[in-house]
Amino acid sequence: MYTNTEFINECFGIFRQTEGNTADIPGIGEVLMYEEPLAGFAVAEDGIFETFRRKEIIGRNFMGPAEWLPGAKTVVSFFLPFTEAVRSSNSTKYNSTDPSAEWLYARIEGQEFIGRFMAALKAHFEERGMKACVPALDERFGVKIEFTAKGLRPDFHADSKWSERHAAYACGLGTFGLSRGLITEKGMAGRFASIIITEELDPTLRPYTGICDYCIRCGACIRNCPANAISLKHGKNNIKCNRHVETMKAKYAPRYGCGKCQVGVPCEFRNPSKR
Repeated sequence: MYTNTEFINECFGIFRQTEGNTADIPGIGEVLMYEEPLAGFAVAEDGIFETFRRKEIIGRNFMGPAEWLPGAKTVVSFFLPFTEAVRSSNSTKYNSTDPSAEWLYARIEGQEFIGRFMAALKAHFEERGMKACVPALDERFGVKIEFTAKGLRPDFHADSKWSERHAAYACGLGTFGLSRGLITEKGMAGRFASIIITEELDPTLRPYTGICDYCIRCGACIRNCPANAISLKHGKNNIKCNRHVETMKAKYAPRYGCGKCQVGVPCEFRNPSKR
């Protein structure tokens, strides 16, 4: 039996040992991509996972923890914050439309690092007798894109079999913002990952009741967005955002990204509702 503290300490030890958290960027040099993660826990049978099947949240394709892993007891979510070097390089004061090289590497090579970290976690805990599943690395993972039209405003909705942001919300790590990112105690600029295990751990208290409690609706992400994809009334329009990211992919392939809504904003590296 693990305590939450023992489990986290082992996870963070594996995080430090996993290779690939430093990117060697031409013309810039070595850049550390992620700070040490935040971790949160949810009971696998928590009814919140069932609510994610609602069409207006994720959709019918969403798979609950026990569907991914029979006998599941706990969902563990991690938020990996980008380092200050990555965040500041992508500030709109340097370039208002294109992502920085540091951000592009952290988005692509950084995601590859997260995959190695999560695979190492799975192997580590399976060696210790528990069963584990990383949905994002599972062959069953997939996303169904559904186009919608509210009035004269076309958009699309991703009906995903698993959502890292929603898992993080369930695990007490944070709430959503206007840009549809999740705001944690260490802000929004970073990436999420999760693992489902058969070990029973204490759930993290969700210190919020609304889905957007940490967002102060300051409008900073609206001003930063080069695609004009965010508004106070509608939040983020996925079509506009995706078109801009595709433009960046054509320009910087094999890397792509944007992230302007996550930097130079009050929720970049803190929870602004507590200021």
